[in-house]
Amino acid sequence: MREDDMGLVSKDDGWRIPDPTWERIEPLLPPRPSHPLGCHNPRVPDRAAMDAILLVLRTGMQWNALNATGICSSSSAHRRFQEWIEAGVFAEFWRQGLLAYEELQGIEWEWLSCDGAMGKAPLGGAATGPNPTDRAKKGRSDPSSATAVASRSGSRSAAPTSTTSSSSARLSRAS
Repeated sequence: MREDDMGLVSKDDGWRIPDPTWERIEPLLPPRPSHPLGCHNPRVPDRAAMDAILLVLRTGMQWNALNATGICSSSSAHRRFQEWIEAGVFAEFWRQGLLAYEELQGIEWEWLSCDGAMGKAPLGGAATGPNPTDRAKKGRSDPSSATAVASRSGSRSAAPTSTTSSSSARLSRAS
């Protein structure tokens, strides 16, 4: 079986960053951190990491699914994503995109609005009952007790064993 038959991306499949977009993103990236020991596996190229990040963001695929694409490992892509979020790369790229659109087309700021709502679900409330994880449980039920499970007859009294004293066995028979 050839490598390109196994799901690995071996050519531009339409999910790669176009060159003009990459030319705008690349200057926004922070400098590469140096390794404390000076020796390590070569760092994944920034463009491959960005291709992998944008693939995840555009498709909604899981980070771990990147391993099958051959673009970049999921751990490298996610680590770089976190680094670049912290460095403000994506926010700055968004800002520059807005400014470029303003220059080309013009944004009618007076017509912009932000909409959102935070509230309870319309069909929620007492009728739906408590959340299963928040239910106030009153201890173990009889069918799940150790005695009921151990006894085929369902009798609540414990049979005397070598570890129980004869007095405790008498007490359990008396009740």
